[in-house]
Amino acid sequence: MSKHNFFFKILIKIINFINSLLERNLNKLNAANLKKILINNKIFLTTFLVFILFLSYLSIPNIYNQNQISTELKKKLIEKLNLEFNFEKKLDYKFLPRPHFITNESSLIFNEKNISKINKIKIYVSLDNLFSLKNIKVKDVVIEEANFNLNKNNYSFFIKLLDNNFKDIKFEILNSNIFYRNLDNEVLFINNILNTKYIYDINESKNILYSKNNIFNLPYLIQLSNDEDQKKINSKIKIESLDLEIENQFSRGEKFNAGLSEFNFPNSKSIAEYKTNKNYFEFKLFDEAQNSKFSYNGKLNFRPFHSNLEGSAIEIDFSHLFSTNGVIKQILKTKILNNKNIDFKLDISVNKIKNFDNFVNIFLKSKIEEGLIDLDETNFSWKNYVNFNLIDSLIYIKDGKLVLDANSEIDIINLDEVYKFLLTPKNLRKKINKINLNFTYLFDDKVINITDIKVDGLLNETLNDNFNQILLKDNNLQNKIYFKKFLNHAIRSYAG
Repeated sequence: MSKHNFFFKILIKIINFINSLLERNLNKLNAANLKKILINNKIFLTTFLVFILFLSYLSIPNIYNQNQISTELKKKLIEKLNLEFNFEKKLDYKFLPRPHFITNESSLIFNEKNISKINKIKIYVSLDNLFSLKNIKVKDVVIEEANFNLNKNNYSFFIKLLDNNFKDIKFEILNSNIFYRNLDNEVLFINNILNTKYIYDINESKNILYSKNNIFNLPYLIQLSNDEDQKKINSKIKIESLDLEIENQFSRGEKFNAGLSEFNFPNSKSIAEYKTNKNYFEFKLFDEAQNSKFSYNGKLNFRPFHSNLEGSAIEIDFSHLFSTNGVIKQILKTKILNNKNIDFKLDISVNKIKNFDNFVNIFLKSKIEEGLIDLDETNFSWKNYVNFNLIDSLIYIKDGKLVLDANSEIDIINLDEVYKFLLTPKNLRKKINKINLNFTYLFDDKVINITDIKVDGLLNETLNDNFNQILLKDNNLQNKIYFKKFLNHAIRSYAG
């Protein structure tokens, strides 16, 4: 009850205050004050009329003929961006938040070919000259939810856009995709565009492309500019997940084009030099350290398509292949490399594997032929005590998952040292020279399935029945402990 009385008292005070305020002001109302009110009303009415006139001016484009609007906007977009659009539906005009035309289901023509289907396009116009459709100025263009189809004949589309004058216009692409296709119209890979902007940078006096993208589940940022005077294309690519920044300079020449790329990691820097023409792409990749840790040479021939990569390194990092979102793993899962027209050979020799120092003398060999990828003749050693060799291997996709299937020949060079490392009891140390087995590695599940285990040429049923699966752990230490237990258990079963 006390609460109700409190609120009632407050309400009475508010009412009394309003009454007193009205009495004071009404008492002052006389001829002079009435004149002031009328003058203020004139100001209000004038402001109101100006506002109405302004809204009417903004609404003028609504009265134009649809065909005329479409024709004029197409013409101005060709003049400004050198782009030919087809508007398949009505162009709606809106003046909020600023004057623009909007339409759905458009297409884009480049080199007389339809290269894009566009779900939505907004064309922003200047406030000037709305009285005249022919004199309307296009200020900004925003494309949303578009699918671009590019191949080797039009792959330069986004670069050629930099040749336009962006001093008084901005061009933006949002939430779209680029489908890179071969000449048979098969999709090789897809680049997702989150946000792409073409602007003129006053400080640098040049057009710049800024783009936020995603490819093979790998987010990256790119900045691109075109220096017409020096015939150079400069780019910067930032991949935060890899802590990597790439700076590239591409120069156009009469006989071939050449480029220089810098790969900047927090504690290292690598250089790539390359040259290309219509027949080949050749490159050399090396680190900038005084004592070089790696060097790779490669060449891609386009006619006919054949490529090879050779190199050597002190250390190799397989995390891009084995990690959950590893770049190489994601590329393999796209099946882009399973094209029957690809002929590729890889030969790399490495001293050791990063974070797995016991694995040494790695010779990584791979080839892609007739759409098949294998690792045949790849070999490596474990502490120089055991040699591994892969044969009859195949990398493929099954149910959307990456799989490696291979036979392995394991030659034991120093069995005593192996037993010492495993701390195997002496009464279980049987003589073993060679092990053959078949394994299937599921990259996504981190599981190794083992079959057909043979010890010194003899099939061992006990090992095949009890040791047919290896479950990899989350970190290297856990895996080391797990493998020691696993191998000692296998040795105990083999020894009986």
